[in-house]
Amino acid sequence: MSTFVPGAMGYQTLLWSVQERIATVMINRAEKLNALNAKAKAELLEAMEQAHGDAGVDVVVITGAGDKAFVAGTDIAELAALDRESGRSFSSDGQHVFDRIETMEKPVIAAVNGFALGGGCELALACHIRLASDRAKFGQPEVGLGLIPGYGGTQRLARTVGQGRALEMILTGVQVDAQEALRIGLVNRVYPAGELMQRTLAMAKLIASYGQNAVRMALNAVCASGQLTLEDGLSLEASLFGACCGTEDFKEGVGAFLEKRKPAFKNR
Repeated sequence: MSTFVPGAMGYQTLLWSVQERIATVMINRAEKLNALNAKAKAELLEAMEQAHGDAGVDVVVITGAGDKAFVAGTDIAELAALDRESGRSFSSDGQHVFDRIETMEKPVIAAVNGFALGGGCELALACHIRLASDRAKFGQPEVGLGLIPGYGGTQRLARTVGQGRALEMILTGVQVDAQEALRIGLVNRVYPAGELMQRTLAMAKLIASYGQNAVRMALNAVCASGQLTLEDGLSLEASLFGACCGTEDFKEGVGAFLEKRKPAFKNR
């Protein structure tokens, strides 16, 4: 299990830990159900840049402190003073943070340990893989505040679960539980609450055990698929496949398979 150091990396709203090439970023505002305020968003962006630049990190896990919430939304106190222009900037700033997560060249896994509402649901959607506790609940309740999702929820939710289900969640504001989230494809897997982090770290370790050139090229190809035609996507896939074939890891992986031994990838 990761050992968190309060104040590590200078963070005030996050806990940061790196172990076995996995960076775990925990939103640490349990008294506010880990709601994202301006400081938390800025530090989350900083943490992503830290993970991106750290050669000792291959996979990132994002979760929330405590056992009630992953992230229960945006800090409502920061919304009260918004007008048309400041609201647009507020939304754009949050989108920038979540875009950085989605475009990370290293896999980012959300371990959703409780409420993922509003900005919390949008944060989970920005991650590449979503694993949930059986206590997790997801929702986009912004209509109840006279708002719409502003951190990418109208776009990523529809791309993930389909337009009809996304509209149902957004227009009604009704929460869905973990099993329903699994059924509609919002999450990849659901685990008992006490096993969530163990299972999440096990998946992260498995991903980190492979040659990271291949992992990152696969991530690139799959994430690009939504913005490309099939023809362009297949062309990108062929290019990245060829790039893999030029790496030392490819030769090691194939050689290990033929020699019936475990590969020793060097990420070269």
